[in-house]
Amino acid sequence: MALPARLLIPALLVISLASLLLSSATGSVSMSLPEWFAALQDPASSHGEVIWRLRIPRAIAAWMVGALLALAGCLMQVLLRNPLADPYILGVSGGAAFATLLGITLGVTAAFLPALALVGALLSILIVFGLARGEGPWSGTRLLLTGVVTASGWAALISLVLALSPDNSLRGMLFWLLGDLSFATPGVASALALVVVYLVVSLLARSLNILAMGESTARLLGEETDRLLWLVYLLASVLTATAVSMAGTVGFVGLIVPHLCRMLSGPDHRTLIPVATLFGGCFLVISDTLARTLMAPRQLPVGVVTAIIGVPLFLLLLNRARLRS
Repeated sequence: MALPARLLIPALLVISLASLLLSSATGSVSMSLPEWFAALQDPASSHGEVIWRLRIPRAIAAWMVGALLALAGCLMQVLLRNPLADPYILGVSGGAAFATLLGITLGVTAAFLPALALVGALLSILIVFGLARGEGPWSGTRLLLTGVVTASGWAALISLVLALSPDNSLRGMLFWLLGDLSFATPGVASALALVVVYLVVSLLARSLNILAMGESTARLLGEETDRLLWLVYLLASVLTATAVSMAGTVGFVGLIVPHLCRMLSGPDHRTLIPVATLFGGCFLVISDTLARTLMAPRQLPVGVVTAIIGVPLFLLLLNRARLRS
């Protein structure tokens, strides 16, 4: 049974804050509760440096990436009318990964890698958008096929880069491909992209509800489906490109979070959008905290943790749906 939004959204806001505080309190440098509390009040101390310069920025970046991917997942599942759709299905992440790995191979400094990832993701958007547009009415099947083929092409180029890259850079490349928040920062551009797209999607919530019923129904109810579908695709691609530029390809967030949120809040996008955004942020902050602490002082790629959590959880959701049907 769906929970009321007036209870669910404030609860997720509290959980978001709690997850950020938990992330700031845990890590390879151990602190007692009094030490942690004192470090929060004194950023110039040694523990304060760890919290304010390392842990809190990384936790905020993780929350932003989780929110971006969850919101993109909601849009992709409406766009393709497929509950198995995720933000990476149309090849956006492949373009970002190729550009980033190419930059690492050529010796580009870490500060410029997010910009390279964003350029590669936007290039992939242009390729898929241009090839899938074609003539005549919108075709979700044509978009899906174009995206899948484009993703396969990027995968081949990524394999080529990995095969030709020097051994000393392979570890960093593989970490980034698996999803890594070690160098992620909560930049102004990323925050602006999240806020602007969230506001636009919130205004489109009613149209998304109608579109989820099918294109024919949406047309009968007065929606300009062609324009709406392309707008949803572009918004989802911007969200995905921003997330990939920050943390690489973090899997399963955009796939399972919308499913869980539909169980909590129902399918109405007026509630689903804020719930999924908050839930995605909490989910990735907690996953990244586990990635930093499970094998401390060694760190795992956060994409490994989300996969370990996401695979059995998604199988349970599929089994639940089978039993209900």
